[in-house]
Amino acid sequence: MPPRPAPKPAAEEARQRLLHAGLRLFAQQGFAQTTTRELAEAAQVNVAAISYYFGDKAGLYRAAFTECSGPVDDEIARYAAPGLTLQQALQGFYAGFVEPLRRGEDARLFMKLYFREMLEPTGVWQETIEKDFRPQHAALLALLARHLGLPSPDPDLQRLAICLAGLGVHLHVGHDINQQLAPGLSDGPQALDEWIDALVRYALALVQAEALRRGRPAPTPNGVADR
Repeated sequence: MPPRPAPKPAAEEARQRLLHAGLRLFAQQGFAQTTTRELAEAAQVNVAAISYYFGDKAGLYRAAFTECSGPVDDEIARYAAPGLTLQQALQGFYAGFVEPLRRGEDARLFMKLYFREMLEPTGVWQETIEKDFRPQHAALLALLARHLGLPSPDPDLQRLAICLAGLGVHLHVGHDINQQLAPGLSDGPQALDEWIDALVRYALALVQAEALRRGRPAPTPNGVADR
């Protein structure tokens, strides 16, 4: 029988409970509407523990926002790794949006917190744009420019990249509404795989339509763009 893992120190358990309570409450209510008393009660700790572990409510929010996310380089590698075909790149791109839906409530809460930050920005938003979103957007632009044979991105390519990302963003922003409009459409691993396949098809159609509009050869889904 394998040995049991060593129990976490009480201090670490308390910090983790606060972090989880912060993730849930901030995602559901937003930063301004969440009180320190609510956070402490949800984590079953004294209010002073927030100051002890995180400095203040803003520090707890920042920790919930940053400690639950993966490295941005790993996200970019899903779709910008050398040698990927356009279809493979788009599969990796949309897998990054769908993956949190596979990982249970905490991952979904984190995505909800991320998109709430879009609507109700706090002090961490600009940092997130520069550290996470801008490099991911730049990698997507570079991918599209290669497959469309463009020397550099232009405003229309920017629009295309934003539309492609929007397909994935809506899975999270509209998750609760989507569940009511089309119950079960995102339930289970097979349904999520089908979402990736569908998003890739729609994205390929958009990229090919942009190529046609520009009078350029349509990118081959299974071809690797020249570098």
